[in-house]
Amino acid sequence: MLIAIDASRATHQYRTGTEGYSLQIIRTLVAQGQQHRFHLYLRDDPPQHLLPAGENIDYRVLRRQRLWTHTALGPAVRRDRPDVLFVPAHVVPWPGVGSVPAVVTIHDLGYLHYPESHPLSNRLYLDWSTRHSVKTAKRVIAISQATADDLIRLNGVPRQKIRVVHFGIGNAGAEENGQSFKEVGRRLGIPGPYILHMGSLHPRKNLARLIDAFALIKDTVNNLSLVMAGQPGWGYDQLLEKIAGLGLAENVILPGYVSDADRAALYAGARVYAFPSLYEGFGFPVLEAMAQGVPVVCSNTSSLPELVGDAALTIDPLDVNGLADALRRLLIDEELRQTLTKRGFQRVRLFSWEACAQATLEVLAEAADAGQSHR
Repeated sequence: MLIAIDASRATHQYRTGTEGYSLQIIRTLVAQGQQHRFHLYLRDDPPQHLLPAGENIDYRVLRRQRLWTHTALGPAVRRDRPDVLFVPAHVVPWPGVGSVPAVVTIHDLGYLHYPESHPLSNRLYLDWSTRHSVKTAKRVIAISQATADDLIRLNGVPRQKIRVVHFGIGNAGAEENGQSFKEVGRRLGIPGPYILHMGSLHPRKNLARLIDAFALIKDTVNNLSLVMAGQPGWGYDQLLEKIAGLGLAENVILPGYVSDADRAALYAGARVYAFPSLYEGFGFPVLEAMAQGVPVVCSNTSSLPELVGDAALTIDPLDVNGLADALRRLLIDEELRQTLTKRGFQRVRLFSWEACAQATLEVLAEAADAGQSHR
């Protein structure tokens, strides 16, 4: 097959889960699909060594500042006529790509569950782009069964059009990690043991309640900190006000977006990983934490129970006292910590990028075959 891929999200400087997935699935698809040819479409030249090179890979840089997907990617794909277009982390071009069948990955529908967690303009665009993409695409990849169920129930997507393909999990950037967590902790100003949260800092992550829970248990362990690492997002100022109002300015550490190397070190040094998110299409960080041997507390909602099984403590994300109790247990109960750590290592073995890429190639071939039958 000639597979066209929207690779524009894979080269973002500040990668969250969506961009991280785009990068990893492209790398692994190319490695697994040596018999295929790939056209990777980009906005700009990719950083050196970020994306794979090979005789079967053709990079196509489309320099357009505004509406790139619709005014640059769409026309290019219609012109090049690949066997299939794969959009791993964005939107299918409008009005479509002609006779080229498309496969789109939908990450979540959180904007429908928690509309107040998104600015209005962002929410309207997410709703339009998701509905357009799932209608236009020949096949839809959902990253969890929870997302698939939402697509069927909330967007009316036919069940037969959806394929559930879980993300893989690597080693949380440890291959680039040449430094210890003690070194990173000193540089970031972390004075002692800490509870870690990793991810963009915006309302859907439920960080205000995490701060409230931390306030209740901060004296459980001497010199305990809460480290919330990630790019500040909408509502960040309110988090700062809460931290100051509770007198936690010296206890809550906000290092901002961290590199892959620092990320791996922060996981490795954490006493507990806390992820009380209100909604997740796929909770990358809980698996990354488990892969580093860190016991996890996470929400009992959306895709998270599907991912963690019995390898984490799950809580109602609206229950501050329940969250505080779970954090306290993992701080002081060494037997429970060891049990969850062992289960976590076993759990992450179920998620690999190789399996993700193989399943994705099968969906792409299925879409290409379906497209051929309609040409």
